[in-house]
Amino acid sequence: MASLASLFKDFQAQTTPYPMGLEIVRAKGCYLYDSNNKKYLDLVAGVSACSLGHRHPKVVRAIKRQLGKYLHVMVYGEFIQKEPVLLAKLLADHLPQHLNTTYLTNSGTEAIEGALKLAKRVTGRAEIIAAKKAYHGNTMGAMSVMGYELRKSAYRPLIPGTRFIRFNNPEDLKNITSQTAAVILETIQGGAGFIVPDKGYLKKVKKRCEDVGALLILDEIQPGIGRTGKLFAFMDHEIAPDILVIGKGLGGGLPVGAFIADQKHMAQLKQAPSLGHITTFGGNPVIAAACRATLDTMLNSNLIAATLEKEKLFRKLLVHPKIKAIRGKGLMLALIMEDTKTAQTLVKKCLEEGVLLFFLLFEPKAVRISPPLTISEKQIKKACKTLIKVLNQTEC
Repeated sequence: MASLASLFKDFQAQTTPYPMGLEIVRAKGCYLYDSNNKKYLDLVAGVSACSLGHRHPKVVRAIKRQLGKYLHVMVYGEFIQKEPVLLAKLLADHLPQHLNTTYLTNSGTEAIEGALKLAKRVTGRAEIIAAKKAYHGNTMGAMSVMGYELRKSAYRPLIPGTRFIRFNNPEDLKNITSQTAAVILETIQGGAGFIVPDKGYLKKVKKRCEDVGALLILDEIQPGIGRTGKLFAFMDHEIAPDILVIGKGLGGGLPVGAFIADQKHMAQLKQAPSLGHITTFGGNPVIAAACRATLDTMLNSNLIAATLEKEKLFRKLLVHPKIKAIRGKGLMLALIMEDTKTAQTLVKKCLEEGVLLFFLLFEPKAVRISPPLTISEKQIKKACKTLIKVLNQTEC
């Protein structure tokens, strides 16, 4: 039989000409293990998805409990199932009062689609305003609000009625008008290089939306679930969105997304027409069980608060002339290197040294650091020592 690597290339659709190609056979905690039993300290966490690391015991136990009961039984919203109901209640208990109703989906990009549809239904308007260099997913609606033409030009025409403003530029807020259904922003811009909102910027956006009757959608798919030192990053900005979109880190390693809004708004999706947004597998009970275990663990530990101390340690140890800046917050950090080649070499050489790093979508000089929130001080020191060692090599 052909090798697994050749089968991977021959039969599984590829996303780039040069995938990393690690053949992973197991994972635990903050480590991945390949087919040669080489271990890799994971500073990527499945692109911010494995917030509790790999195979966290509480998440695994929750999955096994649900496996012993039932798997998929009915399309979303028809049957009463314990795990998705209790997950939605737990989210509502820890969000502002108006964010009380959750629609569970299969992925973040599907949740974006639902949020955009909901905003149009609630306002009766069609125009959506997004940010330049924004990334919200790769389905047609999500791609329509992607602020990076190079990645979407091959798929036009996209959904009409989308306009773009510059992130962190208050002057552009005049473009939000009475024709605008919603403004959609990442609470921290991910693909652009982990760009944090300037102080007061999101408050200005929210005020402008209120003035013209538009809704504010905040995409917390990546920064949410504790990664930035609060349960959600918007909680640092003295505002709350009208629609909150989450995913990634909620699932404990399983695929999930959700959009959350006031029940009076969400009710728009169940009538005129009914089944206004439907999904077969959204709210899957096994995934909901993993989500609830993940969220409960976050809320009943010091992991969220500790992200800020771990950020300080990364920033303290990652000082090097080739690192021009460190952007982001908590354990959502991006090293901005002196050039693209240095970034590429750093990722490649660190992989050889047993430390897994990755790139960002729109900023070629950036290197991602988004480890599990469970990463230890010892592991951070080990990772940083390896990074500095690689950067000191002349070929980098």
